[in-house]
Amino acid sequence: MRMFVQKLLGFFTRWILRRARPMIIGITGSIGKSSSKEALALVLSKSFTVRASDGNLNNEFGVPLTVLGVTSPGRSIVGWIRVFSKALWISLFPARYPEVLILELGIDRPGDMDYLLSLIGTPTVGVLTHVSNSHLEFFGTVGAIGKEKGKLLSALPEDGFAVVNADNYEALREATRTKAKVLTYGFGKEAVVRAEHLRIIQEQGMIEGVSFKLNYAGKTVPVRLPGLIARHQVGSILSAVAVGIALKMNLVDIGAALLSFRPLPGRLTMLAGEDGRRILDDTYNASPTSIRSALATLREIIAPRKVVVLGDVLELGASKLDEHRKLAPDIIGSGATVFVGVGQYMAHLAASLHGTHFPSANIFSFPDAETAIRTLPTLLRPGDLVLVKGSQGMRMEKISAALLAPQVDPVAVLPRQSKNWQATPWQAPAEWEIH
Repeated sequence: MRMFVQKLLGFFTRWILRRARPMIIGITGSIGKSSSKEALALVLSKSFTVRASDGNLNNEFGVPLTVLGVTSPGRSIVGWIRVFSKALWISLFPARYPEVLILELGIDRPGDMDYLLSLIGTPTVGVLTHVSNSHLEFFGTVGAIGKEKGKLLSALPEDGFAVVNADNYEALREATRTKAKVLTYGFGKEAVVRAEHLRIIQEQGMIEGVSFKLNYAGKTVPVRLPGLIARHQVGSILSAVAVGIALKMNLVDIGAALLSFRPLPGRLTMLAGEDGRRILDDTYNASPTSIRSALATLREIIAPRKVVVLGDVLELGASKLDEHRKLAPDIIGSGATVFVGVGQYMAHLAASLHGTHFPSANIFSFPDAETAIRTLPTLLRPGDLVLVKGSQGMRMEKISAALLAPQVDPVAVLPRQSKNWQATPWQAPAEWEIH
């Protein structure tokens, strides 16, 4: 049944795109895809009718559902009949189809990008946000991950645009394989679209946003964005600016559109906790790279005391324990004085912290999120700044939910709050060694 649905979705996706002929913008990368997509949708909506992937609909089912403009009906047969009825209608009468289609393209295994490109055809713009060791278990090397993601850039036409993160070596390497025009963004001098003099704006202990100078083609524009708190979030903004420039949009219009940008739930958002605590929630997912970015942000924020709560990073393959242990210097450098590890791999990181100058009495380890929740509140003080992060499979958002102030609705601010997610019991990751 699953294969039949997938094939039928693929058929309608190809048919609709051939008939409607929207401009297709594909976004891929190990981190930052969804944030870049959201920022880009804001920018392009100033000049075009736009449809963008909803949430993280980025796989062999999510991409066709985005093309159709529907959400997944799950296991409902009636729901799927409605989906395919709508697909047939759009195929026959595509006149009102959006001018621009922004598609998030996620890959987990070799060959995934080939299949997604077979669905969507030739994109006009491809964005490569970052290449790192997410899903390393299935690829073996970061270079192999880059080659799979880089297929998006290779598929672009000569008159298309490859928008690439200039601060990431692997992403830049993939840009050499495209025949499209390349436009880079980032913080280094090599970037064509560049952010300089970035700072987090803090007033009376509260984060008010970020400010930076936007540099492009010899022009410098001051930018202040109230919805952001981190350097890597600005990277997502820069990717959207670069696409807007490629499509000949006005910088003033681009800047105005981005004023309303806010990070998606679970992507490093500051939430109110009990007793004056602040919860830095980054629980959507995790990789070693994204953990380091979150810890770097933690270092910049002023707080009486900083607490780091990390869940296992999954799908790292044979390097999993080493990758976790190597996070110890970043935790020490973040200014945190309490560490709470959740999961088998984070227990090894906790052990690595012992013997350093990190306070041994403040190092804790728990097997899972539910167990951690029972003890964690007793470890916290009023006014603490608490970073919570981990792979999706660790369900670390449960910890953030337990720490929220009573007036904060977790459904509005945290990932995986749907009824289906809430009804799904947590299971130990299959890759764990179960004793």
